[in-house]
Amino acid sequence: MKRLLFFSVAALACCTALPAFAQSAVARLEATKGNATAGTITFTQKADKVLVEAKVSGLTPGGHGFHIHEKGDCSSGDGMSAGGHFNPTAKPHGNPGAPDHHSGDMPMLVADASGNASLSMELGAMSIGNGVTDIVGKAVIVHKDVDDYATQPTGNSGARVACGVIAKS
Repeated sequence: MKRLLFFSVAALACCTALPAFAQSAVARLEATKGNATAGTITFTQKADKVLVEAKVSGLTPGGHGFHIHEKGDCSSGDGMSAGGHFNPTAKPHGNPGAPDHHSGDMPMLVADASGNASLSMELGAMSIGNGVTDIVGKAVIVHKDVDDYATQPTGNSGARVACGVIAKS
């Protein structure tokens, strides 16, 4: 009996010491009609934040609005089938560093002279795989222009140059 209890406790200790696997998701960007933008965005749940890592090419040099949109649909040639910004908590559009902003608001992508942009940042207004702020099944949109983080509800970011559906990986 003691031996069975020992092995049961040892097995329980072993299993609870193993790290939990992080939830992750990915979006593969495809250009909208008339554009050449492409890239990959990965999302990894890290406790109460999501690590967003982006590698995007085919942009014009400078800043580009970068958001999660409400529908996982990139079927239209202009990206409009992805709907508006993902905003399940009914917050105003804003800088993701500010207390109030859409769950889909992300930092601007800034492309270099060759049209390449990369980003790595942890964001707290979204989640992967559960809850009202779950981004799986939504779309990532890259916009033509800079996000002013003030104009409601979109930041005046202009046309959609790329779209990708977020899928659990």
